[in-house]
Amino acid sequence: MTQTPALKTQQLQVGGMDCPSCAMKIESNLQLLKGVAEVAVSVATERLTVSYDPQQVSEAEIRTRVKALGYSIATPATQTELHDHHHDHHHEHHSRTEFNLKRELPPVLVVVALFGLGLIFEEPLQHTPSRLGEYAVFIPAYLISGWSVLKTAGRNILRGQVFDENFLMTIATLGAIAIHKIPEAVGVMLFYKVGELFQDMAVSRSRRSIQSLLAIRPDTANLKTDQGILVVTPEQVQVGERILVKPGERIPLDGEVLEGTSQVETSALTGESVPRTIRPGEAVLAGMINQSGVVTIRVTKRFSESSIARILDLVENASSKKATTEKFITRFAQRYTPVVVMLSLAVALIPPLLIPGATQAEWVYRALILLVISCPCGLVISIPLGYFGGIGGAAKRGILVKGSTFLDTLANVKTVVFDKTGTLTKGVFNVTEILTQNGFTQSELLELAAQVEAHSTHPVAQAIRTAYGRAIDDSQVENYVEMAGYGIQAKINGQVVMAGNDRLLHREKIEHNVCTVDGTVVHLAVDSQYAGRIIIADELKDDAAQAIQVLKANGIQKIVMLTGDNQSAAARIADKVGLDSFLAELLPEGKVQAIETLLAQGRPGNRVAFVGDGINDAPVLARADVGIAMGALGSDAAIETADVVLMTDAPSKVAEAIQVGRKTLRIVWQNITFAIVIKGIFIVLGVFGIATMWTAVFADIGVALIAIFNAMRVLR
Repeated sequence: MTQTPALKTQQLQVGGMDCPSCAMKIESNLQLLKGVAEVAVSVATERLTVSYDPQQVSEAEIRTRVKALGYSIATPATQTELHDHHHDHHHEHHSRTEFNLKRELPPVLVVVALFGLGLIFEEPLQHTPSRLGEYAVFIPAYLISGWSVLKTAGRNILRGQVFDENFLMTIATLGAIAIHKIPEAVGVMLFYKVGELFQDMAVSRSRRSIQSLLAIRPDTANLKTDQGILVVTPEQVQVGERILVKPGERIPLDGEVLEGTSQVETSALTGESVPRTIRPGEAVLAGMINQSGVVTIRVTKRFSESSIARILDLVENASSKKATTEKFITRFAQRYTPVVVMLSLAVALIPPLLIPGATQAEWVYRALILLVISCPCGLVISIPLGYFGGIGGAAKRGILVKGSTFLDTLANVKTVVFDKTGTLTKGVFNVTEILTQNGFTQSELLELAAQVEAHSTHPVAQAIRTAYGRAIDDSQVENYVEMAGYGIQAKINGQVVMAGNDRLLHREKIEHNVCTVDGTVVHLAVDSQYAGRIIIADELKDDAAQAIQVLKANGIQKIVMLTGDNQSAAARIADKVGLDSFLAELLPEGKVQAIETLLAQGRPGNRVAFVGDGINDAPVLARADVGIAMGALGSDAAIETADVVLMTDAPSKVAEAIQVGRKTLRIVWQNITFAIVIKGIFIVLGVFGIATMWTAVFADIGVALIAIFNAMRVLR
């Protein structure tokens, strides 16, 4: 049996990228290397992620190939290095690659002036000896506007990468000059330059939307030591150490408030503008901004394990999981350009041989028009830009999408499945009733329940401990066993105590008189004798019913709830919020089976989304077409497993995420359809001699600009 080679994944920092087509160029070239399995380039963070077999290709070969394309390359700094050099490096790096209108605009204005001057005096210039006057005005304008295109085309040809948009523009414009259509050649390069200007502005704007999220990374931490306050990097702080956070500062690490009361702003993390109050004993997360009081925090996680570190990593690598449409356009552009060049060559050479009276100059001009029209810039730039904007726009709303492929999936969701506790309900339980049997008192039952639930993290257990309200003596608790989907068993003062659901009583054959109870219930048994039950109520989230209505209004065909809770409690919630159906009393594996059934029932192309709190729903989140973790800022399991992470507890964010996915996909397909239809029409007009070089410029640059501006709508 052959073994699959162990792949190595390497991240590299690429300098000099200014548009999605640069990323596509790097990806397509690296994929040609034997041993390279997967390549993804993020324009937002200029990060290259490559998975390869080290036995077939070395990292040095990968670096050499990227440098050969004209880009600089480096290994990303470690977290500490990033922190130490953050400001200097960030400034230096972006001053080189970030769009700068003051730097880019003057050459364009010079070309516009020369071009305008040339058009005004075109007739006299053409009649100067050997057309020197015309060349003296138009050639400088051509070189200023087209130098970067000419240089890139020449460099790529020398490296064996002939067919791209730079090659098309170079051949078309040099051909136009050769047949004395110099103003047209300058016009093509000028409008291409203007198109690049707007494209750079659009990419810069999308990049800033991603980088505004990355700016939530804290810079320093005020570490409390015996010698006083020490200002250190967040990476240097250990779990258990105490930090001081002053008003206006960003909380640098996840932790628990020890002293002080304050208000924190969470908008950078959640998209919610309303500040929240924090008090001693409450958990806080890195990235929150302390607004009012001074607070002392005990650190509960190292920076590298904190929610914010995971979120930053998620955002930086979001564009590595590309949508099918995006991958199709990359492949389409690679095959399309050579076909167009061959077609143009045929248009230039064949008709003069076959059609009586046809001149070589006329058909060469038509072939050049065809080259300009056919340039795939609009598609190559606008499609990745649309997805790029979709991810950035969602992030600004507190919705983290792990890749453009999940935007496509969200757009096709027809069934939404909700978990109950912590998703549709607040997960804040209160004991409402204690019913005893067989001689037990209410205080005895509550004490037994508190002792047996002493080590459980389930919200129901927390509600029982809160109702008990006293310190729990767990010294007598032995043989603690948690039974998934049933409850808990422990030995207390020599007695075997069981606390759990109705299924547990039936499994252990414990006699009891009530099976169906309205609400969440914990049954207790002592030495196999039924002792009574504790009724617990869970409150619906404020926007739960509204969220279901909005989903239905958005064309979601089926909304289902899955819960481990009892039938009557589930029925009450389902009725209140208006669900289509629900399944109750499910074990964790039962939820996965329910999702499997829904996936099998759906029509091809219709997707199933599962929404859960992410802590105990990891298997279901992973199995659904798209797993959405809600209010999961503090949940490592959610950030790891889910495809979409909602930073707040609001169910209404689910509809918002689906709307962002649909809008992105709609804009992407608008651009594809628009570009192909317009170019198709103008190609036919060009071949029949109806279109001129000026209309060709509109068909190329005009389409690209309209597509770019359309793609930018996703950001709003």
